[in-house]
Amino acid sequence: MSLPLQETFIHPTAIVDEGCVVGTGSQIWHFAHLMSGAQIGQQCTIGQNVFIASGVVVGNRVKIQNNVSLYAGVVIEDEVFLGPSCVFTNIRHPRSAISRKEYFEQTIVRKGATIGANATLVCGIEIGSYAFVGAGAVITRNVPAYALVVGNPARQIGWVSAYGHRLYFDEQGHAICHESGEHYALIRGRVQKV
Repeated sequence: MSLPLQETFIHPTAIVDEGCVVGTGSQIWHFAHLMSGAQIGQQCTIGQNVFIASGVVVGNRVKIQNNVSLYAGVVIEDEVFLGPSCVFTNIRHPRSAISRKEYFEQTIVRKGATIGANATLVCGIEIGSYAFVGAGAVITRNVPAYALVVGNPARQIGWVSAYGHRLYFDEQGHAICHESGEHYALIRGRVQKV
């Protein structure tokens, strides 16, 4: 869904380094820091105290809540929601005294996914489209599209619609989102909108 474009807003306390691209209609709030080489799409909301490193790509209509840091290697697709204080890593074996920038791993959050408050994502994984990661979950492996995952380490406990509601499948593998009325099918262990 596309909203009307408005002017870009950057709060006076935010730091947007020269060479950072910020799309039309995006809002950058208090004490955020966006480094040169970061790319922010249109109509994004970047909350208080957010850090976005060089090389990070953020799609359109993304909401990043307070106290989130996105490091090199993180790709956020359109319409993703990142809850307050969720954590992304970019290297599996960090050591202060050893530079390992050549070992940074990519983490991709696909379109429409939600990452709950205080969740932690270990690098080198992919969060599928419209997946829902519960608050405080620790993600150590890929999450399928539309999956609902919780816990530490995270485990899948069900499926959600594109609207974020839990899906309950009948014996034929069909479910309907109670808010949108959209139909879903469970086929070979994966959910598809039909």
